[in-house]
Amino acid sequence: MTTSEIEQATIYLETPRLRLRNWLSSDRDLFREINADSKVMEFFPFRRSHAEADAFLGKLNEMIKDSGLGFYAVELKEASEPIGFCGLSFTNMPSIFPAETVEIGWRLATRFWGNGYATEAASALLGLAFDDKKMQAVVSFAVAENTRSTAVMRRIGLHRIPDMDFDHPRVPDTHPHLKRHVVYAITADEWARQAADRRQQPRQA
Repeated sequence: MTTSEIEQATIYLETPRLRLRNWLSSDRDLFREINADSKVMEFFPFRRSHAEADAFLGKLNEMIKDSGLGFYAVELKEASEPIGFCGLSFTNMPSIFPAETVEIGWRLATRFWGNGYATEAASALLGLAFDDKKMQAVVSFAVAENTRSTAVMRRIGLHRIPDMDFDHPRVPDTHPHLKRHVVYAITADEWARQAADRRQQPRQA
């Protein structure tokens, strides 16, 4: 990250190891990598070209700028290195979810998998959603076979709601194995109870 880019960066959230911020021009290669990687995009019906990834990166920044919500760049503090994204965003699927429903989601480059970064970032974002933004509930959804994502959902305190499972309207019929999505959710009251339980747990020496 250059000095000029540090000046342009807006930090929305920090965790012990991570920063969640807006996207910078130096993030372009990482974002292109994520959007073209067959492992990262295994459960999505498309891959983005470099031009499409660049355009989407700009769109994400506009979303963050306009609403304060969106899929923020996730950066390693120690190395000042981007590793992927994690964020909160309106679902914008009125046929599936009530208006103003917010989802939490993440996507990391494969070389950063297995370090707990998605769980760390997403947990902090739930705190932002409920403690700061005063949201009433947050959902997350994925293809049922995407066990990596659903495991993160459970680790951050979300629980499965089978009655809300749905066929994703933006997945084409040419990819029937990717249409069915499972839904996990957490309410503000559930988050508060979990936070109270965490405070009561004895600290490890």
